[in-house]
Amino acid sequence: MSFNSMVIRLELAHDRVHFGAVASVIGNAGGDITSIDVIRSGDGHSVRDITVAAADQSHEAIAEALRSLDGIRIVNLSDRTFLAHLGGKISIQPSMPIKNRDDLSRVYTPGVARVCSAIHEDVGKAYALTIKRNTVAVVTDGSAVLGLGNIGPHAAAPVMEGKAMLFKQLAGVDAFPICLDTQDMEEIVRAVRQISPVFGGINLEDISSPRCFEIERRLAEELDIPVFHDDQHGTAIVVTAGLLNALKLVGKRIDEVRVVVNGIGAAGVAICKMLLAAGVTKLVPVDREGAIVRGRSYDHPMWSWLARQPQVQAEEGLLGEVMRGADVFIGVSKGGILGEEEILGMAEDRIVFAMANPQPEIDPELAQPHVRVFATGRSDYPNQINNVLVFPGMFRGALDCRASGINEEMKMAAARAISEVVADGELSETYIIPSIFNEQVVANVRKAVIAAAIRTGAARRVPADFGA
Repeated sequence: MSFNSMVIRLELAHDRVHFGAVASVIGNAGGDITSIDVIRSGDGHSVRDITVAAADQSHEAIAEALRSLDGIRIVNLSDRTFLAHLGGKISIQPSMPIKNRDDLSRVYTPGVARVCSAIHEDVGKAYALTIKRNTVAVVTDGSAVLGLGNIGPHAAAPVMEGKAMLFKQLAGVDAFPICLDTQDMEEIVRAVRQISPVFGGINLEDISSPRCFEIERRLAEELDIPVFHDDQHGTAIVVTAGLLNALKLVGKRIDEVRVVVNGIGAAGVAICKMLLAAGVTKLVPVDREGAIVRGRSYDHPMWSWLARQPQVQAEEGLLGEVMRGADVFIGVSKGGILGEEEILGMAEDRIVFAMANPQPEIDPELAQPHVRVFATGRSDYPNQINNVLVFPGMFRGALDCRASGINEEMKMAAARAISEVVADGELSETYIIPSIFNEQVVANVRKAVIAAAIRTGAARRVPADFGA
């Protein structure tokens, strides 16, 4: 259930209604008054702005209940979330003012021609003389947006704008939404390749599986700038960071635990790959039809890849069956598929990452009494697994060292950097992963990514401040 706030401007006739009746009506309709501002008062009337938190579906019910009161007139009703999106959430600002003809001649014609010629002679100068060195394209086709599914490029734009805001606020990276009106893989690859000269990196977002794997692979091969599908790798990096700390807390080794991953789509495959790279030796990937079994072949190319890995277990069974004896459950699937019985069947000191949104794989209130460490994808519970911890620092580092791509070593370095933000003295069952607003996160990830890029040969420059 999604909760949002609304602002209701009411005019009250004091001889016909008192505010207690207004508050009662709002509460009975499912709203919670969080603030009241008196706009005008006098002559037996007052105008007030009432901010109400309520489930989305309660907004209209609250409005109808207020209209039924004698002595009330609704002047205006605003959904604060929609207000935040009016006119879009980002804009482009010049880096210098144009106040006179001299300014104009330098930033545009005729002076700009000299800059164009310099870049034509040495295309590498685009990093110094254009926005390329600090600009990322946030690319989607709208085929797998949040939990909404295939809603298309127009409806996907608010998400991409929000991501651009986070890039800027958290890491100082300029990002721009590119919402493509095609879901043809060849057209997407061609379009991104053709617009790539102006960008220093490509963040792929909300592209459905299994197309996302091939699109990312093709673009990474064809472009000489970082390409990163955040739904896959961002989630996998944060999961790995959280698991490293959770295992430290319960005193188990990563090469000894049995891990069940449920939901083998874009994020699930990336999580499995990263856990194998981190040292997991007993992995049970599970999808709708049950466990992916070592040695079998599957139509899905990534499932077949997993089935060829020696660390993937050979046991068959549905989710509830393979959960028995597991040390760790990681869910990127759908809500409400687990009960207490499955959790109680796990090994002691249970670690459960239930990341389906908005409803986790198991109700947190049911799970928490029986597990040692519990994490979700939600912000209203401790240990939020949120890929906002990854992409700002990842691209900040990749841009600053002009990385030619993002490799596995850079991803693992980011995971370890995030886990290390939580100091040993702070580590607890309710704090295994830092907040997205912890200023150390972007700095740590940036530094680790640059070091890994230099070590592996992906970096094309060493930042002047690196290591300072």
